Amino acid sequence: MASERITLTVPGPQGDREVGLSSPNRVIWPEASITKHELAEYFIAVSGPFLAANGHRPVSLERFPESIDGERFFSKNPPKGTPDYVDSVMCTYNSGRRHPQLVLTEPAAIVWAAQMNTVVFHPWASLAADTDNPVELRIDLDPQPGTDFSDAAAVAPELRAVLREAGLEPWLKTSGNRGIHVFCPIEPTHEFLDVRHAVIAAGRELERRLPDKVTTNWWKEERGERIFVDFNQANRDRTMAGAYSPRALPTATVATPITWDELAAGVDPTAFTVRTVPDRLAEIGDPWAQLQDAPGRIDTLLEWWQRDLDNGLGELPFPPEFPKMPGEPPRVQPSRARRVEE
Repeated sequence: MASERITLTVPGPQGDREVGLSSPNRVIWPEASITKHELAEYFIAVSGPFLAANGHRPVSLERFPESIDGERFFSKNPPKGTPDYVDSVMCTYNSGRRHPQLVLTEPAAIVWAAQMNTVVFHPWASLAADTDNPVELRIDLDPQPGTDFSDAAAVAPELRAVLREAGLEPWLKTSGNRGIHVFCPIEPTHEFLDVRHAVIAAGRELERRLPDKVTTNWWKEERGERIFVDFNQANRDRTMAGAYSPRALPTATVATPITWDELAAGVDPTAFTVRTVPDRLAEIGDPWAQLQDAPGRIDTLLEWWQRDLDNGLGELPFPPEFPKMPGEPPRVQPSRARRVEE
C-alpha cells in the first residue's frame, strides 16, 4: 500500500514550485494536535520574514522522524536527494574541519525541510557570502532555576541601555521557551571570537549594574537564581532557534520577534504558536522588518573587553566540544577543582 502523500504549490522568486509532502496527517505536536501538513502551511505563511531572518546563511535542521516526543537529530550537510533549489555553502568549524552546510533561499526550501521532518531551524549569525564574520551580535538571556521569562524581561531594558551606550541598536525575540534573545545587527568586520568577546564585555557590564539579577558564570553551580548571559551562544557553529522557528515544546510555541513596547506591556511568550503567529504577522507585520537597515560596529565593546582584560578579567570557558582556546581557564567545575585541591 502506497504511503499517503500530497503535493503543495509553493510560490517563490522563481515562480511556483511543487513540493511533495509525505505523511501529511502525522501529528508532530500531540498535545496541540498539529500535523505535518499544518506545519508546512505555517512555513508558507511566514516564509517572507522567516527567510529575512534565517535565509542566505548556514543553517542546521533539528529533525523529528515521528513527533516532538520521539527521536530527534540534527542535519547540517545536504542529505542525498536534496533538490536543486536548496543551496549549501562550505563552512569551517572550530576543529578546523570543513564541510558543506545547508542554506535556505526560497519558500520551497523551507517546505522541503518540513518534508524532511524539520521542526526547529538553527541559523548561523553569518551569511553564506562570508561565513566567518557574523552580521549579528546575539545575546541569550537564559533564566536559571527559580527565575522565568518575567525576570529576563526585567533585565532586558538595562541590556538595551548597555548596548546603546556601545553604539548598537538591540532587537528582541522570544526564545519560544522561557528566555529572551537580543540581536544587534553589526557590520561583518570581525570574526566569531571577536564577537564572542564583545558579548562577554556587554554581559559583564550588565552584571556590574544588576549583580543580584544577572550572571556571566559559566558553571551552573555558581549562577544562583539569576539570568545567565549565555556568551557561548556567540561562538562559531553555536546557534539559537531562528526567528519564526517553531520549538519542540508541547504547545508548538514559536521564537517570535517582538517590540520593546510589547515587552514593557507584559507580553506572553506562550501566546506565539504555529497557529497564532501567521495572524499576528498579518495584523502587525514583522517587528524585525528593518533589523538589518543600519548595522553597527562592535569597536566600543571590544574596547571594554580589553579594559576588562587589563583589569584582570580574563577569558571565559568555552563549550566542552571546543578545542582548548588561548587564555581559557581550566574546564573544571569549581566544586570539583576544590575537592582536588583538598
